Amino acid sequence: MSEVNEIGLAAGKIWQYLEKNGACSVTKVTTETELGKNDVQRAIGWLAKEDKIIIEMKGRTETLSLK
Repeated sequence: MSEVNEIGLAAGKIWQYLEKNGACSVTKVTTETELGKNDVQRAIGWLAKEDKIIIEMKGRTETLSLK
């Protein structure tokens, strides 16, 4: 499978996780989805480019939620 396909699959997994669980930290998404840190960061970029997520800083914690 190509790298682009893997990033797309990771983005889908994160989107589904956020849809089910609501807003949460990047750390929690990484732990709960069992994706690698690099895959999560690439997938966040994918979702941000597609305008699918909101990225917010709450104190020192980066939080993700769906638009």
